[in-house]
Amino acid sequence: MSCGQLTCADIVSSYLQEIEKNKHLNAFIEVYADEALERAKSLDVKSSSPETWGKLYGVVIGIKDVLCYKDHHVGAASKILEQYTAIYNATAVQRLLDEDAIIIGNLNCDEFAMGSSNEHSSHGRVLNAIDESRVPGGSSGGSAVAVQANMCMASLGSDTGGSVRQPADFCGVVGLKPSYGRISRYGLLAYASSFDQIGIFAHTIEDAAAVLETIAGPDEYDSTCSSSPVPNYVSSLKENKTFKIAYFPACLEHPSLDKEIKSNIEQCMEALRKQGHVLEPVRFDYLDVIVPAYYILTTAEASSNLSRYDGVKFGYRTDAMVDNLQDLFKKTRSAAFGKEVKRRIMLGTFVLSTGYYDAYYAKAQQVRRLISDQTKEIFKSYDLLLMPTAPSTAFKFGEKSNDAVEMFLGDLYTVYANLAGIAAISLPLFKHSNGMPFGLQVLSDKLKETTLLQFSQHTMNAFEHV
Repeated sequence: MSCGQLTCADIVSSYLQEIEKNKHLNAFIEVYADEALERAKSLDVKSSSPETWGKLYGVVIGIKDVLCYKDHHVGAASKILEQYTAIYNATAVQRLLDEDAIIIGNLNCDEFAMGSSNEHSSHGRVLNAIDESRVPGGSSGGSAVAVQANMCMASLGSDTGGSVRQPADFCGVVGLKPSYGRISRYGLLAYASSFDQIGIFAHTIEDAAAVLETIAGPDEYDSTCSSSPVPNYVSSLKENKTFKIAYFPACLEHPSLDKEIKSNIEQCMEALRKQGHVLEPVRFDYLDVIVPAYYILTTAEASSNLSRYDGVKFGYRTDAMVDNLQDLFKKTRSAAFGKEVKRRIMLGTFVLSTGYYDAYYAKAQQVRRLISDQTKEIFKSYDLLLMPTAPSTAFKFGEKSNDAVEMFLGDLYTVYANLAGIAAISLPLFKHSNGMPFGLQVLSDKLKETTLLQFSQHTMNAFEHV
């Protein structure tokens, strides 16, 4: 927005300079430089009439390469969609534009949002701006780094099992995953439809709240979108409350959790008690089955969702000689999908196959119901839930890429929110002795983002002055 003598065009130019300076980080797939400047100039025309400004007037935003932006490339960082151009706007993107935001480019990610390190992109890996030898997290690594390195004010990502919160944790920014259905998924390229949710990266809780307030709400194009009215999240941040908060001792005692992360979170919990919040331990029986249930269900949904990419209707088609339609499908998908995507499609096809459906998929659905039921009981007595965001800080490139199981287990603390459909946020509160940031994960009941954001705002402010 206009700030003193600064114009929207000045601000966009400043961000474009930062993008150019940091292009080696590989956060952006495409930068809409000319278009963003033209839009900024058109917004500057009404700079003297604040009553005409949208809620996000002049706010510069990047979008993950899984969100449709009409007449712009969208490819989920995959070769199979390398030539595809969106023919409509995702609802979230349209709402940004309607409120005078400026979209500056689309952001790199793990292919089809499948990954925890941003090492699985057809455009190459994204580098963490704090330590370029370390991963930025995934799958929304580009979205996290774009905010981390001040290449935009805020960005959109998607979160299927932690793909906003974990990269936010690794990059030292705010990462918000709203409740399932709080933001329309229309125009979001699907990974696992009952888990996917558009999320927000920002430097501050106020910025995250402002973007959420803009893009949330009912949508006739998405039947899974909540019809509940959207609260005024920004104004609610002024309220200072104390909350009753639960935590799972099993999470803090898990052997995978870095000792320094554990110690900092325990100190944080003690500080919260001194501020007047009530923190109590709660037993949770399903920690060891969360990750298996999540990967059974999401790979099954991915197997179904990605079947549309077959080389016939749109996207990449193999140049190899084929004898029949099945051969076309096979050669197209083999050539154009990356290793991680193929791994998950095969896992999903396996758990849905005859003879294994009941043993795996049906059991995982039962586990999901048990988790959901216990979560509902917890939030009958508590406002919020605390846990780590990730068991470690950002790891080195290649450190886990040859061990899929170890990589999957890194999602231990984030997949819970997606299985239960609840809201969660990663707050950048801490710094490890290795120089990397890490956060505190806070979770709230479905559609209780107001509570989540209020607590987050005052906790961030309190720890700034510690």
